[in-house]
Amino acid sequence: MEVHEGCLMGDDGVVVAGAPGTDAAGDMTVMAAMSGGVDSSVITYLLLQQGYQVTGVTMKLFGGSCCTPKDAADARFVCDGLGIRHYVFDFSEDFNRDVIDRFCDAYLAGETPNPCIDCNRFVKFDALQCRREQMGLQYMATGHYVRRTYDEETGKFLLKTGLDAGKDQSYVLYNLTQADLTHCLFPLGDYTKDQVRQIAHDQGFVNADKAESQDICFVPDGDYRSFILQRTGCILQPGDIVDEQGNVLGQHQGLAGFTIGQRKGLGIACGQPMFVLGKDVEANQLIVGPASSQGVSSLWADEVSLVHLPDLAKPVEVQAKVNYRAKAVPAQAYIDDAGLLQVSFHQPIRACAAGQAVVLYQGDVVVGGGVIRGSRK
Repeated sequence: MEVHEGCLMGDDGVVVAGAPGTDAAGDMTVMAAMSGGVDSSVITYLLLQQGYQVTGVTMKLFGGSCCTPKDAADARFVCDGLGIRHYVFDFSEDFNRDVIDRFCDAYLAGETPNPCIDCNRFVKFDALQCRREQMGLQYMATGHYVRRTYDEETGKFLLKTGLDAGKDQSYVLYNLTQADLTHCLFPLGDYTKDQVRQIAHDQGFVNADKAESQDICFVPDGDYRSFILQRTGCILQPGDIVDEQGNVLGQHQGLAGFTIGQRKGLGIACGQPMFVLGKDVEANQLIVGPASSQGVSSLWADEVSLVHLPDLAKPVEVQAKVNYRAKAVPAQAYIDDAGLLQVSFHQPIRACAAGQAVVLYQGDVVVGGGVIRGSRK
């Protein structure tokens, strides 16, 4: 399928310079972000059932295990069956700059980034939202398992967890602003994955049983270390593996090959399991210790975003998650005078890695979050 940078191309092969005709008028117009998977196909169907005028859009990003020509073809097939137009946008430049480059830079700086958060922040809810506005469409809909509600008392939109706890994706969307939420729809927030697949089967969608991508899309084999080295040309420097007292226990082959909390693959024998506690980038040392040393009591984060609160100047009680798979745990949070998010946990937590996001909740409502830069015992 041909893709034109900066242009719209209909499935009839006609390149369109602007918005797709009269579909761009009115409050019931919506851009459905279609990855070619079952979730985004079902949201397109649901929106049509609800009376929206829908335009399907697929992004060309990288072409690893997602956003491939086959994915775009699957999305187009669904759109053809539903009788709506479909476009492919080339956002590969945005993706390379704002997702892949940030991913590589963070790892080389000793951090553990989450590229899915950057993809949502900079591509799906920045570049794609800009394209929605250019097309004159009122909403953008995605297949995220989250809910958007409106609080009449505050006049603000709330971002809430999806009802299917196993599929909830609110963690990666904490950067959404009120401007974003005003123009966002999340049709799957009240559905389970099984229900979504059943709808797809009932409609005869070609991707009803399509497997979900579980890896970083641009590193499908999981070997992010080799990917970073090949992309950046950097040569990782070997260094010491040390315990908390600075005693040398062994050698590492580059800090970028390790993550906080990692136990396997350290290449040292200490008579007890040892875990990665931290990285001293300046000294090029990997710091390890026993399980009893993993706990941290507080952290600080920058690049702070609040979804609906005007500020967080005073400490508030929240539940906090420090990575996508972590459970939300009780904590207290506030933003200090320097603009840093300070989070103190009621009980020590493990696997708190710089570069990951800390996301704050109050019940099922997302308060906001930030990028972890450091932690304290």
